[in-house]
Amino acid sequence: MDSRVSRHTTRLAQKTASLKILYDVAASINQAQNLEELLLRFLRVLKEMVNGVAAVVRLEQPDGSLRVVGSIGVNNEVLREREMLPLALCVCGKALTPGDVLCDNPARHCVRQLKRVMFGHDQIDMVAVPLDYHGELLGVYQVYVRKPGISNREDILELLQTIGSHLGMAVAKQRSDREAQRLSIMEERTTLAHELHDSLAQTLASLRFQVRLLDDLLQQSPGLEAASKDAQRIRAGIDEAHTELRELLNSFRAPIDQRGLVSALEKLVERFGRETGIHVLFQNQCREVALPSAEEMQMLRVAQECLANIRKHADAHTVRVMLSCQGNDHYSLLVEDDGVGFEDTAKQGNPGEHIGLSIMEERARRLGGQLRIESEVGEGTRIELTYQPKSANRRVDSRWII
Repeated sequence: MDSRVSRHTTRLAQKTASLKILYDVAASINQAQNLEELLLRFLRVLKEMVNGVAAVVRLEQPDGSLRVVGSIGVNNEVLREREMLPLALCVCGKALTPGDVLCDNPARHCVRQLKRVMFGHDQIDMVAVPLDYHGELLGVYQVYVRKPGISNREDILELLQTIGSHLGMAVAKQRSDREAQRLSIMEERTTLAHELHDSLAQTLASLRFQVRLLDDLLQQSPGLEAASKDAQRIRAGIDEAHTELRELLNSFRAPIDQRGLVSALEKLVERFGRETGIHVLFQNQCREVALPSAEEMQMLRVAQECLANIRKHADAHTVRVMLSCQGNDHYSLLVEDDGVGFEDTAKQGNPGEHIGLSIMEERARRLGGQLRIESEVGEGTRIELTYQPKSANRRVDSRWII
């Protein structure tokens, strides 16, 4: 009798603990502002729940690889070497079916891929918990436990499966929110482009026509040569303003698409080279770019302004644009040219150029980054934006999205 009561009490305690964990998961998903912090929090919960010795959480990337989001009890040097693991080489990715927990696969498979011993002995099994949503595998928790493991604990396996499904829903929700934000920004940019075209562009076109007529009339009138030259200068200024507006409208109509910042930079560089005849090289040293679309837009805007300044003022023959990153917490955008350069940016050069530099500096400040400008007369110009995101979900002031 006492043993039955004890077993019943134990089962009730386990069910209560399970319900509490599920409640915490559901509540955290609704309240979470940062997906990675949420995943790291429950990484610790899962490790403690199965009495694990270590744990890792990975998310699937657009290229099909699994990226490390966080870990507990695993050598950081090991993870740095395999921060991005191709899905085809990952036992978890190949063997997991959404909704199933993999717990009969020993950790030696991880050792084979990492090419080093993880824990100093082989008496460790790995429990792989899929993060899935509507049949799509979005990530995986890898929890390492001492043998004999938990393969016979159906209650725990079922709980792990449920937690994985809930957190998979959180991953899907964040991706959906990001896509909705991207589409919203695209819609705002398209609307603004239409408004500029229907108002300012039409006004400039009308002014160009009127100044052309005025210039023709002045050239036919004796003694008005000076006025004719003034009209020609006004006409040249209007033509330049019209060209700049057309470039701006083109950039509005070619926003960052679902392929992200790298694709947008490639298109920007290709168009710049085609239109200017300047030899331009784009180098991408990032395996992935995991930034909110608003922040990607800021980096693209800085690149656009750099290339616009080169087009107008640099008289350059060669330009290099390079995007580099360290993991997902440090980004660098470099634009350099071999043009005429300039002296003190506060005192020398074309005023329009320095307005552009000021705008870039303000964009960098809004991002929480730094803009470093190096230039000498006859030695070209080097502009580098360095940027360290505070989190993947950090908001950017909406006034600077365009």
